[in-house]
Amino acid sequence: MRRQPPPPHLRPDTVLIRGGTIRTDQDETSEAVFLTSGFVYDSAEQAEATFLGTTSHWVYSRFGNPTVVNLERRLAALEGAEACRMTATGMAAVHAALLAHLKTGDRVVASRALFGSCHWIISTLLPRYGIFSTFVDGHDLDQWRQALSSPTALVLLETPSNPMLDLVDLPAVAALAHQVGALVVVDNVFATPLLQHPLRQGADVVVYSCTKHMDGQGRVLGGAVLGSQKWVDETLQPFLRNTGPALSPFNAWVILKGLETLRLRVDAMCSRALTLASFLEAHPAVEAVRYPFLDSHPQVALARSLMSAGGTLVTFTLRGGKEAAFRFCNALRLIDISNNLGDARSLLTHPATTTHLRIGPEERARLGISEGTLRLSVGLEDVDDLRDDLARGLEAAGDTP
Repeated sequence: MRRQPPPPHLRPDTVLIRGGTIRTDQDETSEAVFLTSGFVYDSAEQAEATFLGTTSHWVYSRFGNPTVVNLERRLAALEGAEACRMTATGMAAVHAALLAHLKTGDRVVASRALFGSCHWIISTLLPRYGIFSTFVDGHDLDQWRQALSSPTALVLLETPSNPMLDLVDLPAVAALAHQVGALVVVDNVFATPLLQHPLRQGADVVVYSCTKHMDGQGRVLGGAVLGSQKWVDETLQPFLRNTGPALSPFNAWVILKGLETLRLRVDAMCSRALTLASFLEAHPAVEAVRYPFLDSHPQVALARSLMSAGGTLVTFTLRGGKEAAFRFCNALRLIDISNNLGDARSLLTHPATTTHLRIGPEERARLGISEGTLRLSVGLEDVDDLRDDLARGLEAAGDTP
C-alpha cells in the first residue's frame, strides 16, 4: 500500500521542499532529472491520441518535461497561482508574457523604472509590431490615472524597481488598470515570492528570473510566468509551444534544489542588507541610500504595507560621481563586481555603465541613477566582513567630489 500524498494546503516553507513533487516508481528521495528531449509511445494509436489530446502522455520536452513540470507545480503553489510555465531565462519570461498577450494596435502602459532589457522591449521592440507604449513614473499615481484613462491592453511594472528600489502602489494601479481591461504583469524578482505577493495585491501575471534568489548560487538561468489557468492555457502555452523558449530539465532540477534553502537564504540576506544600509547611510562619502525598510526611504510606509521585509538589495550613491564609484569598486577585496543579483555571494554593479547603460543619460537621470550610483546585492558572508569591505571601498572613494 502506497503512502498517502501530502495534504493539499501547505505553508510556504513546506511548499519550498515538497510542493508539486513528481515521484517515479523508483521511489527516489530527491526529484529525478529527466534529461530527455523526447518520449516514446506504446503504439501508433497512442501517439495519435496524444496529439489529438484525447489521452495524456509526454510528447516532447519543448512542450513539457516531468522535472520542469515538478518545478512549475512547486512555484505555482508557492505563489498562490493557478498555473505556472517555465522559460529558459527571466527575460524570456517577460518577453513571453508580453508577446503572447499583445497584438498590433494594442497599447501598453509601463513603469519607467524597468530593468534595461525590459525597457528595450517596451520602447524599441513592441513599436516594431505596431504596439504603442506609454511610460509613467511608477510612484506617481496621478500619472497612472492619466495614462490609464485610455484603452490599454497590458500594464508592466516592477516593484521594488531596479536599481533605485522605488515602489509602486500595486493595489491602486491594478484597480485603475482593470477598469480599462488591462492585464497587469508584475516583475517580482527583487521581492521574491516570499516577501511580496502580487497576485493577492491585484496583479494578473507574475514573472521571475529564477536565476536570482531561486537558484541563488550563480549556477543556471531560468524564468517563470505565473497566472490563471485559463490565461496560461489559452494565451501563454500556445506561444511557448511554438516559439520554444524551453527551460532545460537540468536547470529546472538545480532550481528545485535552490528552492529548498530559499527561505533561509532570503531571511539572512535581508537581515544583512538592512544592517549594511544603515552603515552606508551614516558614512560621509555616501550621498544617499535606498533600501525599502529604511525610515529615510520616501515610500517606506508603502514598502512595509506590501512587503514583509526590505529585500536583499541596497542602492547607494557616492558623492564623488563615477570616479569615486570606480575607486570604490576597485578597492573591494571580498564583494565581487558583477551585474547579477540574488546570489549567495555579495555582488556589486555600477548601473550607469552596466545594466542601465543603453537607456541613455536622460532616462537614467529621470530614474535617479547618477554616475555615483552603485547597486549592492547582499549575500551570505559574515556581515562584519562585508561591512569591513564596504569601509575599504569608502575609504578609497573619499568623501568629496
